[in-house]
Amino acid sequence: MVDKGVEKRFFIGFLLGSEEMEEDIEVGEEASKHRWVVMGEGRGGEEVAECSRKPDVTQFSLSSLPMDLDKEIHLELFSVIRVYKSGRIERLVGTDTVPATIDPGTGVTSKDITIDTSTALSARLYLPNLTDQPSKKLPVLVYYHGGGFCSQSAFSATYSRFINSLVAQSRLLVVSVDYRLAPEHPVPTPHDDSWAALRWVASHSGSDGPEAWLAKNGDFLRVFLAGDSAGANIAHHMALRAGAEGLGPGIRIEGLIFLHPYFWGKEPLGSEPPIPEFRKDQELFWRLVCPGTAKGLDDPLINPLAEGAPGLEGLAGERALVCLAEDELRERGRAYYERLKGSGWRGEVELFESEGEYHVFHLMKPDCHQALLLMERVVEFLKCKDQQS
Repeated sequence: MVDKGVEKRFFIGFLLGSEEMEEDIEVGEEASKHRWVVMGEGRGGEEVAECSRKPDVTQFSLSSLPMDLDKEIHLELFSVIRVYKSGRIERLVGTDTVPATIDPGTGVTSKDITIDTSTALSARLYLPNLTDQPSKKLPVLVYYHGGGFCSQSAFSATYSRFINSLVAQSRLLVVSVDYRLAPEHPVPTPHDDSWAALRWVASHSGSDGPEAWLAKNGDFLRVFLAGDSAGANIAHHMALRAGAEGLGPGIRIEGLIFLHPYFWGKEPLGSEPPIPEFRKDQELFWRLVCPGTAKGLDDPLINPLAEGAPGLEGLAGERALVCLAEDELRERGRAYYERLKGSGWRGEVELFESEGEYHVFHLMKPDCHQALLLMERVVEFLKCKDQQS
């Protein structure tokens, strides 16, 4: 049996809940297009539940269901997310948000913008204090938050604290993307939103575009893509798509940062837990957030090393930093690093490992020694060209 304490610790970190808060979410229309495998309360019987939806409605139709189904748990995974038999979604962690502001500790200014009103795709922008170098163009970092595709947001206290610190130390402009979450908006919706956001950023490359902060201050020949956990997964897929499709003239992706990337697969790799129950839960979780998958945990969306996945040599970018912790994703991250290193990719890839720390620890205890070392390495990576010039 899996040690439940270890499992819960990893997945609370994995889905990034610094505080145990609750939020009721109604299942969106996109979920009606899919089926997902779920399990009843506890680890008992499995079943397949089909989402029965009509267009333009915002929750499951309850007219033919007993009202107590809105209180009966159909699926709970890792004490993080619940699906009730009525279709209602409840998030148990990762729902706290803070407003954009001028951070008193760093002088970093942030503001929230809407990228696409039709999907409510939005982002939080961060700008360092420019009083000493008001005219200097800044590298642009597009950041994708973690949370297993189903939790957290760009507006959370966790990410605001982390990015304020990163911006202050690196002196760059950050666009932190707030993509729509599964299971209401199943994978690949988070990836599609993230691509739309990246294209929106690229539209400012000629000192043009709707957002003055980007048009005036951004150096689009120095663009970075980064993310943690599920966000690192998204950053990988954005780099693949940018390499295949391009982002237009005047924009260059310089570097990629993958913090504790969320990759997985059907078969155990290296020291990954071979325990059937643990791996079964991974499959259940993936089918919850990506119910349309045909290949399960060997879907290239979750396993970039699977047979048939796009080759890593096609990634956009010239440098990559893969950061790992002592978690269940470590072997996959190391294998990704080795595959990228040997793929013939034109860029340089580096590996940084944090010993004795668990998944996304730097977000939950940012002042610990290992978190400071990790931040120092990320800042060094981002400022590399500045130091050479």
